[in-house]
Amino acid sequence: MARRLQLKLLTWDVKDTLLRLRHPVGEEYAAKARAHGLEVEAAALGQAFGRAYRAQSHSFPSYGLSRGLTSRQWWLDVVLQTFHQAGIRDAQAVAPIADQLYEDFSSSRTWQVLEGAEATLRGCRKRGLRLAVVSNFDRRLEDILAGLGLQEHFEFVLTSEAAGWPKPDPRIFHEALRLAQVEPAVAAHIGDSYQCDYKGARAVGMHSFLVAGPEPLDPAVKDSVPQEHILPSLSHLLPALDRLEGSPPGL
Repeated sequence: MARRLQLKLLTWDVKDTLLRLRHPVGEEYAAKARAHGLEVEAAALGQAFGRAYRAQSHSFPSYGLSRGLTSRQWWLDVVLQTFHQAGIRDAQAVAPIADQLYEDFSSSRTWQVLEGAEATLRGCRKRGLRLAVVSNFDRRLEDILAGLGLQEHFEFVLTSEAAGWPKPDPRIFHEALRLAQVEPAVAAHIGDSYQCDYKGARAVGMHSFLVAGPEPLDPAVKDSVPQEHILPSLSHLLPALDRLEGSPPGL
């Protein structure tokens, strides 16, 4: 008779898995600009932010620590580049906006806990699972989680800034497993990114679940992920764990 799988550790992505911004980035940036006397369309700022963030992540991965940056400097530059691409070229005018935005996004008031997150975390702990965070976030994450009352659920919070590698780099998952002192076969990761979370965790031998969210999944992703690994919402996790632990090891 096959030995029944018993998971020991669940690692969690955070942004758009447990938390989300209360307002879209473009709206937050536009509101702060308006408070400083600058009128910029939220849609233009939202699009510019996406381009600036991707370029900065490519040029200075893991918040540029290996290149001598701090995560604060990294983010301030993203804000400056966002406004520049949206047509505001005056860096001196944008600098105080960037400082304020960095502080605002450090505050739990800017974030909200997704529906079902608190109950799901409590349910996981009730069944004896250890919980930890593995997130492509910076040093502000622990304070944000504490401010929202979620940090108490986690044994540790491992960010890409602290680890030096962003998901899906296998080293950040290996570091989480080392910190927890568990084997990948008895660990699972939960997140909303197919590449960073689902595939990244499975590449090191962990189980993983993909949080689908409100938007339809890309058909190619949907075809690549077994239905039992897709979570339409966080409330689907505990039943999915029951199914996983009831299957033979290795599935």
